[in-house]
Amino acid sequence: MESVKKETRLVVPKLNPPKTYMPVPYEVKADIDPFNPEKLMAVLARMKDNGGRLKPNMDRPREELESFPLDTLKMVGIIEKNGLKLALIQSDKKVYQAKLGGYIGQNFGLIVKISEAEVQIKETVQDAAGDWVEREAKLELQGSQK
Repeated sequence: MESVKKETRLVVPKLNPPKTYMPVPYEVKADIDPFNPEKLMAVLARMKDNGGRLKPNMDRPREELESFPLDTLKMVGIIEKNGLKLALIQSDKKVYQAKLGGYIGQNFGLIVKISEAEVQIKETVQDAAGDWVEREAKLELQGSQK
């Protein structure tokens, strides 16, 4: 090892000189101040008064299927009772019956259509600005897993 150590030449590559720093001017005079009290008051007023726009009914009693996230639920079939179609929705190992106009999922999901292959849901969620918007979701019929 000593002989290899003596014969080996140490080569250190030269470093490039550092780049010169060029400061970038920060100009925010034209931008809106995010901490402007008038802007904050306008946003708070908009959140307080929704002005008849879309908003979920917070006072109604919650249904059993609203305690589960939508991605943990599976449609496993449909049945018909007294001419009314009911979707069979499975959560873990328990199966629930869901009817048209019922609520499902944690985002105020309203069941708008039940067909042989899927349950169509209209969810009411808040967007980044705090406004309530509707989005569509669906649960498709799951095949048997063996």
